[in-house]
Amino acid sequence: MNLHRMLRAREAAGKPIRVGVIGAGKFGSMFLAASQRTPGMHIMGIADLALPRARAALARVGWPEASYAAPSLDAAHRGRATALTEDAMALIADPRIEVIVECTGHPAAGIAHAQAAIAHGKHVVMVNVEADVLAGPLLAEQARVAGVVYSMAYGDQPALVCEIVDTLRAEGFTVVAAGKGTKYLPAYHASTPATVWGHYGLTEEQARLGGMNPQMFNSFLDGTKSGIEMAAIANATGLQPPEDGLAFPPCGTQDLPRVFAGSTGRVEVISSLERDGRQVVNDLRWGVYAVFEGETDYIRRCFSEYGVATDPSGRYAALWRPYHFIGLELGLSVASAALRQEPTGCSEAWRGDVAATAKRDLRPGEVLDGEGGGMVWGKCIPAERSMALGALPIGLAHGVTLTRAVPAGSIVGYADVVLDEASPAVRARRAMEAAARPAKAAE
Repeated sequence: MNLHRMLRAREAAGKPIRVGVIGAGKFGSMFLAASQRTPGMHIMGIADLALPRARAALARVGWPEASYAAPSLDAAHRGRATALTEDAMALIADPRIEVIVECTGHPAAGIAHAQAAIAHGKHVVMVNVEADVLAGPLLAEQARVAGVVYSMAYGDQPALVCEIVDTLRAEGFTVVAAGKGTKYLPAYHASTPATVWGHYGLTEEQARLGGMNPQMFNSFLDGTKSGIEMAAIANATGLQPPEDGLAFPPCGTQDLPRVFAGSTGRVEVISSLERDGRQVVNDLRWGVYAVFEGETDYIRRCFSEYGVATDPSGRYAALWRPYHFIGLELGLSVASAALRQEPTGCSEAWRGDVAATAKRDLRPGEVLDGEGGGMVWGKCIPAERSMALGALPIGLAHGVTLTRAVPAGSIVGYADVVLDEASPAVRARRAMEAAARPAKAAE
């Protein structure tokens, strides 16, 4: 509860946290909008492969043009301004930058940037949940050895769930389930970028005018993004993914304790739609939750006395947050990493994975189009099951060629595709899998 005080102290001392941001998309733009108003924080550089897009984003969020016109990082440092660059590795290498915020959303790029930042002694705030789920436990261990922080992004739902879970556990409660809400129907698993806007009630023209990326929005709809986020929470908290994927039960906030009564520690996403398409009463579409247990008569009596939402038995209670502010809240992760040397959520072990699952019958010779595409969606399953199946992670399911047919609904395996084993992302993933095998064998 002291981050603002600590930030003001850094400001007063003339030593703001110097930050490098990689990727000026939606999440990055929201952070940039908020950071302009945060004392003790200096966005020294922004790396993006499309500088006109980055300039347009900064103008859109209200940055004065002069503030991001520094011709170099040296000039940005001297003038408390911001330099734009296409060279993310140069930004990472600058010794004056303390924290790297990775916002690309590209798994391979995220892993490469995180490993480079860790090697240069930088703290890493990993907005890129795709990269975190593909190799987060490996990156977290590399950061620990290097003495830097590797952190989830506060404002994104996984970090907020981790906060609620940690708070409840620190208070002595047993958490039986945690997760988030979303809009879900079973048919959405087959959604493609060509069909996605109908599910959102938009026309293609409306989506185009809004600058909406159909593949990204389809990832949220088809269950992939939910699977990625739940796997990240599992890896950070020890809560377990369901054996055969998320169930997405329809559930309002008033029913959380009843729906999850008797659970023994799982991640789950609740749907804001009934299976017939009706809106759930008191839905949690934009929010996060945790269900916990009152393990004594006295605690359950306290629940009753203070109006805590419980199941009919009074034993299980729920805590939730109705919405999240996305990148507008990211500064808490930056401040926590730099000032407290503490992450706002971090993978501690590999427990959850997201397996590429066929949306339709797939044929040999086809090239997978990855997360949010028309061919596969990501199913959240236990890491142990993923290893046993040899499942292809969704983070590696882009641009790879199928060598044999995969029926609709089946998990795609490593054996079904041709992978570039020399690529950094594949090498990182293989290293994480190799490290997990002795641990599983020891259990």
